[in-house]
Amino acid sequence: MTGVPTTARTRADACPGVVSPHLAADGALARVRLPGGVLAAPALRVVATLAEAAGDGSVHLTSRGNLQLRGLDPADPRPVQLLGAAGLLPSTTHERVRNILASPLSGITGGLADLRGSAAALDRGLCARPGLARLSGRFLFALDDGRGDVAGERPDVCWRATGADDGELLVAGTGTGLRCSRAGAPALLLDAAEAFLTLDAGTWRAAELDDAPTRIGAILRRRATPGDGPPAAPGDEPAAVGSPGDRPTVDGAPGDGSPGDGAPALGSPGDRPSGVGDLGGGALGVAPVLGELSSAQLAALAGAAPELIVTPWRTLVLPRPAADAPARLRAAGLVTDPDHPALRVSACAGAPGCAKSLADVRADARELIRHGTGRPVHVVGCARRCGAPHTPHVDAVATGPGSYRLDGEPGTLVAPSQDRPRSIR
Repeated sequence: MTGVPTTARTRADACPGVVSPHLAADGALARVRLPGGVLAAPALRVVATLAEAAGDGSVHLTSRGNLQLRGLDPADPRPVQLLGAAGLLPSTTHERVRNILASPLSGITGGLADLRGSAAALDRGLCARPGLARLSGRFLFALDDGRGDVAGERPDVCWRATGADDGELLVAGTGTGLRCSRAGAPALLLDAAEAFLTLDAGTWRAAELDDAPTRIGAILRRRATPGDGPPAAPGDEPAAVGSPGDRPTVDGAPGDGSPGDGAPALGSPGDRPSGVGDLGGGALGVAPVLGELSSAQLAALAGAAPELIVTPWRTLVLPRPAADAPARLRAAGLVTDPDHPALRVSACAGAPGCAKSLADVRADARELIRHGTGRPVHVVGCARRCGAPHTPHVDAVATGPGSYRLDGEPGTLVAPSQDRPRSIR
């Protein structure tokens, strides 16, 4: 996005982590970052044990492919100790900025490039650059294998494949004309984040910075083509990382918005994985109702595959599931049917966990699932609309217990009779 006036934030970024949890109405909330959504079974078991022993017994999936634990005691040292020992907290200084999406099915089925391992490389590079700890906890990196799935999640900086070993840097969804190999993608994204910080005027997101794609692209061009144009201002020049062959090349004008030859349009709903069932390539997709996993379900998942991938659509990909995984996980209460109505309903935390919520939206959302809905619906307890998907959906905002505005109009989620206000059904 270009032409957006610079927005200076007037309060500190309070995005939660594990070391710095958020104090909610139901206790401390800790967010566990999973770069690329990858979570091995042993680490999953640790999360399940922690949720049961120190939290409310559940784990929540987020719209950025991370995990949240609720109901924690903010003075309890176990979250930091156990998650650190499990390898889920490699940096206490960078924990809130390790927000990295990657195409979940990359290397399994579809896509132009195999990006397996790229998110981990990006994470290691991120934690190795001290200055990047200054990024907002809302700043989002993405590695898209060309299908347009995570590129459509509004990342601040994204490398999007245009071939098996080539891709373009996007800033706030706009092409910069800067390209590099798959191996060079992590360094290019980190350089772009450093360039953002040199231009930053109290903003948290690239889209809030006026003409960010052109300005960040200009800084990186000076690095890619030394001596071409005026020198960088002091502090503007990102550190050179990677071999010369991995460094970006210039292809086309900055800000042209082009995602590359043959690439689908950014964020097309059809580009996103169907979510559950047979995903191809031997992978299995499952989903917890409203993105909430019990400790028993976590244990079942840990026994069903050596590794899983948490997606930003609150689904789980099991790349190498056991033969009996579909039946076992279905028995545990996870959704495996692509037509299940739960896949069309999402919700924020709601009351009583969130003091700002005007309703118990999760109870209302479960009732909507029970009745069924033909349209995607996101149910929230206040105007902040936490966790809202970036795809088309009915916007259901609570105005009080059981009362909602549906896409701005008074209504109710489930109408018991024809004479009630507008309803989803």
